[in-house]
This record gives sequence, C-alpha cells and structure tokens, in this order.
Amino acid sequence: MNIGDTVRFLNSTGGGRVARLDGRLAYVEDEDGFEVPVLLTECVVVARASDEMMAATADIAAPKKGSKGTPATQQTSQTPTPVPAPRKEIPIEEIEGADKLNVVLAFAASDLKRLSDQSTTYDAFIVNDSNYYLAYTIASRANGTNDWTLLAQGEIEPNIQEFVAEVTREMLPDMDRISIQYTAFKRSKAYGIKAPGNIEMRLDTTKFFKLHCFRPSDYFDEPVIELALVTDDSPAGSQPAPDPTLLRQSLMEKKRIDRRATRPVIKRSQPKAGPGEPVVTDLHITELVDSTRGLTNADMLNLQIDRFREVMDANLKAHGRKLIFIHGKGEGVLRSAIMKELNHRYKGHDVQDASFREYGFGATQVTIR
Repeated sequence: MNIGDTVRFLNSTGGGRVARLDGRLAYVEDEDGFEVPVLLTECVVVARASDEMMAATADIAAPKKGSKGTPATQQTSQTPTPVPAPRKEIPIEEIEGADKLNVVLAFAASDLKRLSDQSTTYDAFIVNDSNYYLAYTIASRANGTNDWTLLAQGEIEPNIQEFVAEVTREMLPDMDRISIQYTAFKRSKAYGIKAPGNIEMRLDTTKFFKLHCFRPSDYFDEPVIELALVTDDSPAGSQPAPDPTLLRQSLMEKKRIDRRATRPVIKRSQPKAGPGEPVVTDLHITELVDSTRGLTNADMLNLQIDRFREVMDANLKAHGRKLIFIHGKGEGVLRSAIMKELNHRYKGHDVQDASFREYGFGATQVTIR
C-alpha cells in the first residue's frame, strides 16, 4: 500500500485515499476531507495511485476532437496543479464525568491460539479514557540495566484507544520495566491542570506466553493484558491522599500515647505533722515528680496547684490547723495562682507569709477556720 492509493474498509463501510502511512496505521482521507486512522490489515486497495496517474495522463495527452470529428488545435497551456482542500478539524465531544484521567496500556496477541509460536506478535495500545489530550512517551528496559529504549511516543485524543507499537518475541527480554511519561491538556477551552506523570512499573513478560493472563477488557473485543497507568487521576503506584479527618484523629491519638509514655511519676506521700505542729508542703516541682521530662511550664503549674488542693481538702475540717506551702520566690507565678485559689475556692481562712526564719522567702501560711 502506498500514499495515494484508493482503499475501502474491510470490516466497516467507507474508504478513501491514503493520505499518509505511520507504522501499521494508514490515515485514509474520506470524501469530506477527514483523515481516519485505520490498521493496514483493515484496508483493501481498490485502485493504485500509479494507475490513476497513468489514466489522468492519458486523458490529458489524448487529442480533442471538434464538433465534426476533425482534430482540434492542440494548446500548449499547462494543466493547473490541483490545490488540496484544507483539512477539517474534527470537533472533540467531551463525555460527562470524564474529566479525571484514566489511562491504560494494553497488549493484544496476534493469535491467542499460538502464543508459543515464534511468529506471534503483540499489538500495544494506549487507551485514553478521559476528556484530555495526552502527550506521551513509552520506554522499556531490561532488569540490571539503566538504558531505556523508546517504544512509542505521540499524542492521543480524548476518549479513544490507539495502536502505538508492535512487540515481537525478540523484544520481550528487554521489557522487564516499562516507563510512561505523560502530560494532559485541552485545546481551545479552559481546563483544570493535571500534574505531569512519570510512571515506572514492572512488566511480567512471562504472561505473554500464558493464555489465562489475557483477560476480557471493557475497551477491547478480545482478551488482552492490561496495565492500569492512571486511575481517577492517580498514577499507578501512588498512594491515595490521606483523609484529613483520619489524619487528625491519628495525630491526636499519637499525642495521647506520647503523653502517657512521658507522664511523670507523681509522689503521692501526704505531709504529716504532730499535734499542734503545722503541716508543711513543699510545692517545688522536683518534690512532686521524679522527672520533668516532657512537661511544659503549664503542666508543672497544674501539678503544683493539684497538690495544693489535695492538702487543703484534706485539712478543711481541722479548724485552727496551720498549713505551710513552700512555693519559692521565683517570678511569683505559683504564689499568684495559690492566692487566686485562696480568694475564690478556699475563702474565709487566714492567710499570711510564713516565718522567714524557719522557711525562708517564698512560703505562705494558711490557718484553717
């Protein structure tokens, strides 16, 4: 088959002139000027380009006859070169709900009943099940090497499958790994940007010799080996985006576990005093816990106030008993918190600074009333 031949389609209605050839595909221009890609095996030549040219030359060279049969005067003017009609752009019809990328690479055997035959070949197809154009390259390499071999490259229209390459048995040993790079876009309209893809995946070439590995497909009439490259915008091998709610719950649970792991051992011994002696409580944090590891300033203050409340609650019925709370001088944060407790939660008791001689600076005495 040559460019310019006139063909008709073998398994469907239609035909036209071969405008160009690309591998196993013939682009046939119909009477409306559209180019239709068709497999060479699906075309039947009905007229050769050379035959049509010879017939046209004969018509031009033949002498024209006058009205009475006498030869007309031959003219030397040249026949004008026909201007090809401008190629019509086929409008792309989008499918509702197909704005997510779904891309499949498939291999169909030339003869499923002769998979062990050396002459069996495999047609590689790329399926673009989306409303986007895809510019792509497909390469392969053997295990143990870093050198890739280009298998196919091109651009595929939306919502279509396209033959991209013929794979022979000799090529299979160099196809242990497949690499697919792609870019998605739309023409003549606004669209949402899709991240370019760079997928590398393992190809088990032993499946090409096993009949049960060729399975029915939504995209093909015959069983094929399918590799899902992109599913709902997610490239093969990529992890789905985490659920924000589950992620937040996991972080909160981790914090709870971390707090339990670093929770200090609290010293629970209660201060004791003999008859008539004051109850002395040291609120320094080192007296309350074995370690301050993992504690914030707020955590330590809460522990100190908790111990203050424990001592106050344990002695509320001991009228006249003196309670000494050693809080240290510091920045006065703990003393301010204690005074707030005494003014609101434990009102009505006598409060004064404890004896400096006995307890130094930073001690408060409370007398229970």
